[in-house]
Amino acid sequence: MNKANEISHQTKLYGYIGEHAGASRFSAALNKIFKQNGDNAMMIPMNIRADDFYFTLSNMKKSHVNGAVISNEYVYDVVAIVDEASDLVKRSGMCDIVLREGEKLRGDMYGIRVLVEHLKDFRVSKIALIGTTPHAKAFAFLACGFEVSFFNDNLEELMQFTQDVELNNADLNRLSTGIDTDLSHFDAVLNFSNMSSLAMISGLSAHNFDMKNEKEYSVLKTRAKELEKKYTSFDDMIEIFTQKAYKIIKG
Repeated sequence: MNKANEISHQTKLYGYIGEHAGASRFSAALNKIFKQNGDNAMMIPMNIRADDFYFTLSNMKKSHVNGAVISNEYVYDVVAIVDEASDLVKRSGMCDIVLREGEKLRGDMYGIRVLVEHLKDFRVSKIALIGTTPHAKAFAFLACGFEVSFFNDNLEELMQFTQDVELNNADLNRLSTGIDTDLSHFDAVLNFSNMSSLAMISGLSAHNFDMKNEKEYSVLKTRAKELEKKYTSFDDMIEIFTQKAYKIIKG
């Protein structure tokens, strides 16, 4: 952004696409970085409903917008729209940042990479990973150096998941209503599931994460509050997410 915070014909435009993008600090935080580095660029929050998402992102190919960061609620929908994608996007099934190259969109992933580095900064070793979603797949592909135990309410899904991510002899655990599961001995708990309740979990770690933003319902946040444990959302880490997004945008 320039000193006057004005958009000119030379300003490179980027979008932050989400159902409630305008309520997020993401665009303002990234624009602050643009300004600090003297870049004539601006990120614009784009409030897009689910039924308009495909149309909006597809039309970006012929627009003046150079790329977009995708809010968590839409990251699974991006993969079918982009023309090219990184290997991690293809293997996991999720994409959270796109860049326009001519009239093509190339998709990549940065959010899970940020989370991995954040956990390393905490010197986390033992992790409880809940779920089999694309978020869980992406983390599993990047989890080298961690000791990960896998949890899910469907054991067959969990076994298929470990095959998909090519894990042998993984520690698999079934979560079931009425059977207490204590995760307090783990260094971190990550919830990447679609479970509607985590009431069976009687203990959580000192570090509990998912990638939900403040407008999304988080079952982990609910359980952490009940157990009086710390919960960290996407919005709690916006500064480090925007730093990584900036580096990708700058190439």
